[in-house]
Amino acid sequence: DTLWDLAIAEVEKRENPDDDDDVKPGEVWEKSILFMGNKNAGKTTIILRCLEREESPKPTLALEYTFGRRARRHNIPKDVAHFWELGGGTSLVELIRIPITSHNIRSFAIVLVLDLSKPNELWTTMESLLQVTRNHVNKILTKLEKTNPEVAAEIKQRMWNNLQRDHPDSALVDPFPIPLVIIGSKYDIFH
Repeated sequence: DTLWDLAIAEVEKRENPDDDDDVKPGEVWEKSILFMGNKNAGKTTIILRCLEREESPKPTLALEYTFGRRARRHNIPKDVAHFWELGGGTSLVELIRIPITSHNIRSFAIVLVLDLSKPNELWTTMESLLQVTRNHVNKILTKLEKTNPEVAAEIKQRMWNNLQRDHPDSALVDPFPIPLVIIGSKYDIFH
């Protein structure tokens, strides 16, 4: 299967709740996503497109929040997506402690947006943002191991389940503890 085939299958699975074992009837599906990356990389633009809003993006000051709701079908509760955006590149990285908590860690994901038109900043931006985020998530998981070991075990198992076990480098891999997507923006300028 290609990446496109997998994405189509995932969308079809989410749009057909009869086949979905994870979501019970009447249950609200909630996800939280933190967008972070270079200054002016296009994080706000991506969020506005996801929410299908026709606004012109404004610079993010520090940490901004917005949400989107969508009904899967008629007469059922709407699904909610919480969008957090960290502004300032790496200068405000300590603010990631606000959106990522032990209450929402099971449904949290990170989107790292890197500006390809600034190749000299790519590695340092990625490394510093991901390291601080990993440290914070690991602290949450350590606390959860004491207070709610089942949830901590589920999160750790999920991150290992997403890896290819028979890969020759699997013993060398240290997976990111929560779902992570890396987007390279401004490829046209880079090219």
